[in-house]
Amino acid sequence: MSDDLQKALAGVRAEIDGIDAELLNLLNQRARCAQKVGEIKAEHGEAGHIYRPEREAQVLRRLQDANPGPLPNEGITFFFREVMSACLSLEQPLGVAFLGPLGTFSESAATKHFGHAARLLPQASIDDVFREVESGHAHYAVVPVENSTEGAVGRTMDLLLGSSLKICGEVVLRIHQNLLSNETDLSKITKVYSHAQSLAQCHEWLNRVLPNAQRISVGSNAQAAQKASEEAGVAAIAGEAAATRYSLPRLAENIEDEPNNTTRFLILGKHDAGPSGRDKTSLIMSAPNRTGALYELLLPFSHTGVSLSRLESRPARHALWEYVFYVDVDGHRDDPTVKAALDELAGRAAYLKILGSYPVAVY
Repeated sequence: MSDDLQKALAGVRAEIDGIDAELLNLLNQRARCAQKVGEIKAEHGEAGHIYRPEREAQVLRRLQDANPGPLPNEGITFFFREVMSACLSLEQPLGVAFLGPLGTFSESAATKHFGHAARLLPQASIDDVFREVESGHAHYAVVPVENSTEGAVGRTMDLLLGSSLKICGEVVLRIHQNLLSNETDLSKITKVYSHAQSLAQCHEWLNRVLPNAQRISVGSNAQAAQKASEEAGVAAIAGEAAATRYSLPRLAENIEDEPNNTTRFLILGKHDAGPSGRDKTSLIMSAPNRTGALYELLLPFSHTGVSLSRLESRPARHALWEYVFYVDVDGHRDDPTVKAALDELAGRAAYLKILGSYPVAVY
């Protein structure tokens, strides 16, 4: 390395060291401010929920709007989520339940939303994820609700109907599926383990590349990866987190049939969120069993100009061939137009449950 190059690099590295020292000081200043917020709330008897989804969303959007680059907005969002996560943990690490074991896409969604300072609590089933928060053993739950390829996650939707938990946030995760195995030759793969949704998301790829391999559904992709790490002739379909956790080589990458394969997860807690400026409200409604009943339920949204971003039916479970409708609308339930629509809807619906208002995912 020439002297001129060494001098040029030394100057830039010294500048980086100075910036790092300044960043360290500023990060600790921010942490002390976060502690003061907690102290002020405690003094006024409002310690309550230390996690404020609407405030977090507002901060992230403001930073994205102010970002001049070259760092992309996604990188800015990741960095500041981790900063906020670390600051929250000084007061109380958040306990976050999700469908385990470790290495699932649900874990990735939980970490993406709450940062690495959160206390992750993997559960054996989606039912257990709900119970962990309902019982007070965890502060929040992260549950999958819909996939862009395979549609709704029925168990999550059914549990929302009977649970007292509120939706206080959402996280959208790009799903890249990989074929993981200790085998080095595709021809040696006789079994492929994965979650049923992941098998469906890679259906055409499997038909084309591994048509004779047995497809076996298991409780999670991480469980599939564990099996693949222990058995010969076995592969798992799973994500990056599972590959890392079980030290499995990627025999094939990005094997999902749809290139934009994405899963939406809900954040559940014992409270929803205040207005952030860009929000959704989710609800469940049912109509009397008569002609035109659904049309009548949609009229309040038309009258007030409130947009629906999702409308999906599920069996009501208490009566044969009766249905409830899951609806997402644009706006917070405290917004005047949304409030007017909900007030009118309450007079028309046979059943109405507001699942929560929460910020639109920031990513």
